[in-house]
Amino acid sequence: MTFDVDAVRARIPALKSGSARFDAPGGTQTPQPVIDAIADALANPLANRGRLTEGERNAEAVVIRARRALADLLGADPRGIVFGRSSTQLTYDLSRTLAKNWGPGDEVVVSSLDHDSNIRPWIQAAEAMGATVRWAEFDPATGELTVDDIAAVLSARTRLVAVTAASNLIGTRPGIPAVADVVHRAGALLHVDAVHYASHAAVDLRGLGADFLVCSPYKFLGPHLGVLASRPELLETLRPDKLLPSTDVVPERFELGTLPYELLAGAAAAVDFLASLAPGIDGTRRERLLAAFAAIEAHEDALRARMEKGLAGLGGITVHSRAAHRTPTLLLTLAGRSATATSQYLAERDIVAPAGSFYALEASRRLGLGEAGGVRIGLAPYNNEADVDRLLDALSGLLGTAPAEG
Repeated sequence: MTFDVDAVRARIPALKSGSARFDAPGGTQTPQPVIDAIADALANPLANRGRLTEGERNAEAVVIRARRALADLLGADPRGIVFGRSSTQLTYDLSRTLAKNWGPGDEVVVSSLDHDSNIRPWIQAAEAMGATVRWAEFDPATGELTVDDIAAVLSARTRLVAVTAASNLIGTRPGIPAVADVVHRAGALLHVDAVHYASHAAVDLRGLGADFLVCSPYKFLGPHLGVLASRPELLETLRPDKLLPSTDVVPERFELGTLPYELLAGAAAAVDFLASLAPGIDGTRRERLLAAFAAIEAHEDALRARMEKGLAGLGGITVHSRAAHRTPTLLLTLAGRSATATSQYLAERDIVAPAGSFYALEASRRLGLGEAGGVRIGLAPYNNEADVDRLLDALSGLLGTAPAEG
């Protein structure tokens, strides 16, 4: 199936600014249908969920549509879809809930490849209960985190393993199904951060073997929101702290306060927009999403190959994204130039490529880059060859200048 990037770009108003954007790992630009869905939700009567008034019914319908849409996106059951302010907030809430059953002698495993939102909540929850934290370390030379790296730190006392499905810093995609197998054989639960992964690949909660999985719609063309997916029967066993009058029904027992209905409407619209990127494909929304992500991956991988070929011909650039299986996300450092100075140079040429460690602080430290990190080049479905060529031309020009200070 041919991927029509021009048609995608035409539906994203922010791209009219003319910038070449490589900041998608930090948040994508928003398609018009998503903007319209948010506006429509706010323009029509809206109230707390119920069935009596039009506003109540509208709110109820929005929530139902959003749960179904995200379930289709993640290969999950709508009854296992929990909404929150962010993936970080949901991970903190879940860590505190699970930690109620931890104590001295119990162990939790985290990975140095991960975003800090899938590290710090687990460390803090474990420390609060006297449990032990063990680290699975990735290989900085290859960028790989293998199932053997995880297995090496498992024990009969492991209660939970937290690992990313794709590094937001260097793109590495660990083999999550194999990780899930060894984790479950050890009798532990697996929490997967799919925030970066869900932007580039079709997610299958069951196929991955994750017990819990989080993602963020604003990373895949939607609004700022967090989503947790799990099996409803597993959620039924958990007792989160909540208000006494609030419902104890799953998944609502995990959703504290009134949901942001307009953002849920936008999230559902983002899923529908993604499904529409497979024109001519008949079938369910899930089937169309699978076809669309296959086309998105092919498009993004072709752009990544064009970029990597161009970077290899420049010299003076170190690409820290080296894993065999990874997203179209490259972390760069330039000899004699700080990441901040490089990012500023590109910004002055209307090329958006931010610098930093992007909250993957442990990964950046393990790569020897410290808190400064590098320049992250992240592709999205709306990037095209012209964007890549602009970036390569700008970097070529930068490398032809004297090293920047700072």
